[in-house]
Amino acid sequence: MVFGMSLATYTAAHVAISLVGIGSGLVVLFGLLKGKNFRGWAGLFLATTVATSVTGFGFPVEHFLPSHGVGILSLIALVGAIAALYRFRLAGGWRRTYVICAVVALYFNCFVLVVQSFEKVDALKALAPTQAEPPFAIAQLVVLALFVFAGIQAAKRFRAEPPKAYSAYSGR
Repeated sequence: MVFGMSLATYTAAHVAISLVGIGSGLVVLFGLLKGKNFRGWAGLFLATTVATSVTGFGFPVEHFLPSHGVGILSLIALVGAIAALYRFRLAGGWRRTYVICAVVALYFNCFVLVVQSFEKVDALKALAPTQAEPPFAIAQLVVLALFVFAGIQAAKRFRAEPPKAYSAYSGR
């Protein structure tokens, strides 16, 4: 039992939250690449990604695992993204901070998705049963390269605040 749930139920809830976080994060990333801030999607992404990291610590284990390290790093990135978006309202350099932190947090979720896929999907497990084989390393390298590229592009395209619409009442 974990927090009053069977381990299977807790795992299913954790996976569902993770998948919502990844899906909403990809929508947010798409927006950033278009130079737009999808605030509703961003809120969903940040909330579910925090929940993913926090629930990851609830699994019964006997010692600190690499997944705990990824969870801690993800939470650090999420603090930056949340502060940039909600506390500093993307002012000045906080726009770039938001992009970097959000992309890093999404990358960590996808990194774990690849790990879990190689552990749970029979065809992938057959390719890399210990996750020390080249197919696993190649998959993780491709994911990393995609996120580095997307993050750089998003930081460039989401750099400046969009111009405010002209209004006859604004005095301009």
